[in-house]
Amino acid sequence: MRYLNELREGENVIEFYFCKLKQSMKSKAGKNYLSVVLQDKTGTVNAKVWDVSSKTQNFETGDFIKIDGLVQLYNGETQVILHRVRRALEGEYDESDYIPSTKKDIEEMWKEFIAYIDTFENTYIKKLTSAVFIDNEEVNKKFKKHTAAKSMHHNYLGGLLEHSLSVTQMCDMMAKHYTKANRDILVSCAMLHDVAKIKELSDFPNIDYTDSGELLGHLVMGCEMVGREADKIEGFPPELKNMMQHCILSHHGQLEYGSAKTPRTLEAMLLHYADDMDAYVKMFEDAVEADNTQGAWVGYHRVMERNLRKTQF
Repeated sequence: MRYLNELREGENVIEFYFCKLKQSMKSKAGKNYLSVVLQDKTGTVNAKVWDVSSKTQNFETGDFIKIDGLVQLYNGETQVILHRVRRALEGEYDESDYIPSTKKDIEEMWKEFIAYIDTFENTYIKKLTSAVFIDNEEVNKKFKKHTAAKSMHHNYLGGLLEHSLSVTQMCDMMAKHYTKANRDILVSCAMLHDVAKIKELSDFPNIDYTDSGELLGHLVMGCEMVGREADKIEGFPPELKNMMQHCILSHHGQLEYGSAKTPRTLEAMLLHYADDMDAYVKMFEDAVEADNTQGAWVGYHRVMERNLRKTQF
């Protein structure tokens, strides 16, 4: 298997990949071409079909395909010019080669994650988090292996758990440092903040937004989930439910970044910054890891809107 992160400029590649996206496009000169996104477990690479013919049309988005193409660099990024493409036959590929996955042990992360439930002193919060992560079969099954994003950060199998555990660990540390914060609210909402991503995004290998994800989003759906579970627990304090739901609704921080509300409590603000830090640090780390050029500078990162530099001494 020739993985996408191993491709080098100027080489011919004949290999099987997952077609993450196929689009029919038209050039400025009016010529039809195909824009394709290839995927394997190491990531994605853009590809183009300039000569559209019977040798290059027999596939669609979501297919495993066999390609014959030339690797080039375009604006500093790897792309493949496809000469021939066909839909792969059953038995010609192993799906595990095409699903990017966390490098960490999923079961070990899960054990560490749910262990936080026993640390909560508030019995209502303990019951709510147990109901969501232990008693709910759908969450228990999907949360461990789901992606945290379509493309931005932790966008691989186990990414949601890896990100959620990291944010939970940071919030636990923050609660020790910023002692005026309610530790149980902060840490429990760190566990819960992205739980609805199992409904917002479809499963591997063809990750995309579901109808609910497009129309509602994981902040609203997560808020609703917390509200439903709280309402099932006899005597659950309405003010506590409001505080937890607010943390979920506001964890993107700013309205222009998709937050339904801006953070209005200390716990909500700390959760937002922990979530933001983990996402941006991961994007930085991924950019450095994916860079195969010489020198200290990685180049311009579109999301962070800046040039990134490796730390080298």
